[in-house]
Amino acid sequence: MEKLVAIVFSAILVMCCGSLVRSDAIDHHYKAGDLVPLYANKVGPYNNPSETYRYFDLPYCFRDYAIEKKETLGEVLNGDRLVSAPYKLEFLSVEDSQVVCRKNLTKEEVSQFRNVVKRDYYFQFYLDDLPLWGFIGVRHTTGQNERYFLHNHFHFHVHFNKDRVIEIILRTYQNAKAELTEDTGLLVDFVYTVTWKEIDTIFEERMKKYLSYASSANRWDWISNSFVTILILTGCLVTFYMRVVKKDFMEHTYDEVLTDDQEQKGWKYILGDVFRYPNHKSLFASVLGSGTQLFTLFYLNEIGFGCLSCGPLLFTFCLLNTVAIAYKATAALPFGTILLIVVLWIFVAFPLLVLGGIAGKNRKVAFQAPCHTTKCPRDIPPLRWYRGVLPQMALAGILPFGVIYVELYYMFASVWGHRIYSLYGIIFIVFIILLFATALVTVALTNFQLAAEDHQWWWRYTNILII
Repeated sequence: MEKLVAIVFSAILVMCCGSLVRSDAIDHHYKAGDLVPLYANKVGPYNNPSETYRYFDLPYCFRDYAIEKKETLGEVLNGDRLVSAPYKLEFLSVEDSQVVCRKNLTKEEVSQFRNVVKRDYYFQFYLDDLPLWGFIGVRHTTGQNERYFLHNHFHFHVHFNKDRVIEIILRTYQNAKAELTEDTGLLVDFVYTVTWKEIDTIFEERMKKYLSYASSANRWDWISNSFVTILILTGCLVTFYMRVVKKDFMEHTYDEVLTDDQEQKGWKYILGDVFRYPNHKSLFASVLGSGTQLFTLFYLNEIGFGCLSCGPLLFTFCLLNTVAIAYKATAALPFGTILLIVVLWIFVAFPLLVLGGIAGKNRKVAFQAPCHTTKCPRDIPPLRWYRGVLPQMALAGILPFGVIYVELYYMFASVWGHRIYSLYGIIFIVFIILLFATALVTVALTNFQLAAEDHQWWWRYTNILII
């Protein structure tokens, strides 16, 4: 028992330390005249955030001079394709209607821009690791006539505090647009303006701009409700054990030999079978080992944790990646990144798996059950339908899902939508609540199963944890 507690404590300590190892912009200090990095990332239809393409897939005049940023593995897995933007923002340097370049758009290029404006394409930039968005153009509808315009003049209004960038606001000029309605060639000047304003907001609070106060309040309210639910369940479970199980333990110890099975009932009737090894115990140990690995690495690898189970997902990944490559979407992983993941699996994950298996096989520690296990397993009496595997699995998933489904909404909104997820403290609290809810439900359902004289609890317990 002491070893189990030590293992769990070590895993929690590693997760807490790993959650603090993050890469951010805390060291971004600038002097007057220093170049503030501005990167162009991707473009895509606003109504379909999963469909994104490279920014310079559009026929801008400055795409031949763009320099690609060396991305991290997390940025590549996230679908980011960062390239240096042509707009030069020097710290505290004001620019007024500075011309970047001039280009004669051909008929085909005008048609390409018009199609993306018609589909409400947006673009994404990063200035000092701060995201900013804007639309490629705008369309005006008058009766049955539609006119399409391309934004060619951007105004970067930057807020700063001493030597740090705090906020970036991107504006477009309504009177500075290039019309794309006709299928004719067009001469376009791409222009930008830069202004600076000092504010009192500290650097550590600059991401609060991207948070909704109403949504944050709702999430804290839901966390409070979930916490109260956990307390109620804990109280009910403790009360149950105090009234029923405590009395049984006082009357019957594990060292006693059962003399009259007919006088026993419930979990005491199957006392000699509860520690019998389950069927397919090697597979059972593998499932528990993989679950422990995923549990420990959940917070150590926040961006690419899906690669931990890449085996079952390989077919799905190949199919989706092939489609993304065919459409030249940024969601497609480059060949070099795929090769890197394969190399990591071959030279890191697989050797560690083999070494762990060898160490576990050579460490012969006999399992000592707290009670005697009978030679022949007892027959399991017929159970009602609601005590079956599927009903209990469904019941075990309802409560844990109920305590996290609000936070799941915001997580999926950040993965599949335009929302930015930055409240990692909340997700850690929700994760702890989820662990408590899962533990309480598992203990309760396992106890009910043993009370029904069903001693095959090993796989049932694992199924409940998976759900």
